[in-house]
This record gives sequence, structure tokens and C-alpha cells, in this order.
Amino acid sequence: MFDFNYYTPTQVVFGRNTEQRVAELIRRFGGTKVLIQYGGGSVVRSGLLQRVTDSLDAAGIPYVALGGAVPNPRLSLVYQGIELCKKEHVDFLLAVGGGSAIDSAKAIGYGVASGGDVWDFYDYKRKATACLPLGVILTLAATGSEMSDSSVITREEGWVKRGYNSDLGRPRFAIMNPELTMTLPDYQTACGCTDIMMHTMERYFTNGGNMEITDAIAEGLLRTVKANAEILAKDPKNYDARAEVMWAGSLSHNGLTGCGSDGGDWMTHKLEHELGGLYDVAHGAGLAAIWGSWARYVYKNCLPRFRRFAVNVMDIEPTGSDDEIALKGIEALEAFFRRIHMPTNLRELGVEPTEEELKDMAHKCAVGVNGEKGSARRLREADMLAIYRASM
Repeated sequence: MFDFNYYTPTQVVFGRNTEQRVAELIRRFGGTKVLIQYGGGSVVRSGLLQRVTDSLDAAGIPYVALGGAVPNPRLSLVYQGIELCKKEHVDFLLAVGGGSAIDSAKAIGYGVASGGDVWDFYDYKRKATACLPLGVILTLAATGSEMSDSSVITREEGWVKRGYNSDLGRPRFAIMNPELTMTLPDYQTACGCTDIMMHTMERYFTNGGNMEITDAIAEGLLRTVKANAEILAKDPKNYDARAEVMWAGSLSHNGLTGCGSDGGDWMTHKLEHELGGLYDVAHGAGLAAIWGSWARYVYKNCLPRFRRFAVNVMDIEPTGSDDEIALKGIEALEAFFRRIHMPTNLRELGVEPTEEELKDMAHKCAVGVNGEKGSARRLREADMLAIYRASM
């Protein structure tokens, strides 16, 4: 077991109609003029955005709005948001949507409060010194960004996707009404469930430190999301299943499931970032497409963890060799992905990279992790290329 520092300052307001408290919460955390960052689509069609602005109007809180956040959120929109905040003297950010809106808001907050080029933080050239305070109304259970310290942005020039982590960007509050996720297409729901599981598994498959209570929480979370993802595939309006998945999404990425470990592996995410940057695929689907190839490449180096996962999460009978049990666990998770209509390779994802594109992704991935990364197994550029090839 390793020492750890667990910090989760976000106030969670969970349940039906909780979005009605948004003005109260903005006031509580000192907001006097707000930038509403959102995507579009269902946030507008469902009337949620109108309800939010009506609430702010009724409370006398001025605001400006910036839509256009998309999956794999763009740096260009972040720049627009920074300039708008400066022009309008915004002192509080409100993200209404999923991870894309939240991540954009965090980046805007860094850019306004810390100055300079915000991409420097994502390019690991500088560290943010401040961030505008932000709150969240969550409409998609997936990234966990509503409680996490992370933000992922894509720079259009060269299609480079990079993440930045800072406690400064943790939201002050997160409003979570599971009913707000009921308008999502089934594919987005499945992508979200996959991302939630991956955030937990990245911390679970480690060769550095373990705590029994942390492992038990992680395994329970994985079993819960797996079971409720299958319920939602058949009954998308099931409130209780939506609630279980939404809360699991926050717990999966607020640091809880990594307490006592070395912080986790994270190479599946890093490999997917290059897929998302180049092909603009849905993040959860990209993770599902790459995970099996990563797992088969590294499992022998992390065999006790893969065996435990197979038995405790995937319900594999503990008979046969550890290798056999571990591989059955990998196969069982891929079978689950197929049941919720997630891809398990790049062709199923709908992309067929050329050899040169595979090499380019491997190189950019290696640069993004400063040469090597991983806990289940340390991976370098040649390893990354091998995994990309296997995922075809």
C-alpha cells in the first residue's frame, strides 16, 4: 500500500429536479456573472438550457452563453471562451452537458485565470496557477469530469489530443439528475458506461501498491456498471439504473478507486487519445476497441490482477492456470462490450488506419507520455505500435 492524498472538494447535488437549484449554488460559490458552456443538441431540444437561463434570470444573475462543445472538445472553442470571459468580465463558469462541455469549461477557466496560451498546460510546458470557479449540470454519465481534476482538449492543428490534471479545475458543485440522461441515444449511454469502467480499470491494473478496501470498491463499481449497462440496453428509461451509472461515473474518476496504488496504468486512455484526435471517434467506443489488445499484450506482466479481475468482476470460475483464467476474463469483458454494442477492434470501430497512420499514432502517443508509461507494463513506442497493429 502506498501513501496517498485524497481530495474531493465538489459538492454533489443528486436527484430529480436538482437543476432547479443552479442559481442558489452559483450564488453560494460567489458567482456574479456566468459563462454557460454547453454543446447543443439535446441540451437545447430538451429545454434544459432554457430552464437554466430562466433560473438565472429569476435570480438576477447575468450570464453569457457559448455553445458548440463537441466530443473530443476543440482548442479553438476554448480560445473563444477565454476571450468572451475577458470581454464580459465573467467570474464563474457553468458547464451544462457531458465531459466535453466540462473539459472545455475547465480549459477556459485555466486560460482566463492563469494567462498566457492555455495550450501550454496541455502541452506540459507550464502549470496552471489559477482557474475560474466552475459548476456543472451533468447530462451524460461518462467522463467523471464533474468531480475529477482532469480535462482533455484536442488541438486542431495536427489533431493532437492531450489531457491536463490540476486540482484547481475541480468543479465547486455538480448537479446530477439521472432523468437528464434519458434523452441520450443508446450508443452514447453505452460509450459512457464503457468510459466509467475504464477509469476504474486504469487504476485497478497496476503493479504498484494495492489496498483491499480500494480493490473492493473498484470491483463493486465495475460489477454495478456492468449490470446496469445491460439493463439500460433493454430499458433506457430505467431511473434506478441511470442513477447507479451516474454516481458510479463520478466515483470512478474522483480518485477514490486509486487510493493506495501508484496511480494506475492509463495506457489504454493514452492510446485512445490518438485515435480520438485523428479520427474523432467517441471516446468510450475507442477505449473498448483498443482495450482487449492492450490487455493481451500486458496481462502476463500483471497476472495476479488480471486473475483477480476475471474471478471477482467477470465471474470466471477459478479453475485452470492463472493464464487461462486471466484470458477468460479478458474474453468475458469483450463479450460484454459486444452485448452493449461496443466495438472490440478498430474495424468494428469503423476506422482502418494505414501502417503509416499506426506509426504516427504510436509516435505521438510516445511523445505525449514523455517516452514511456504504464504500470501493468511499461510501454514504449514499439509496444504502442504493436498494440495498435493487434487492434486491427
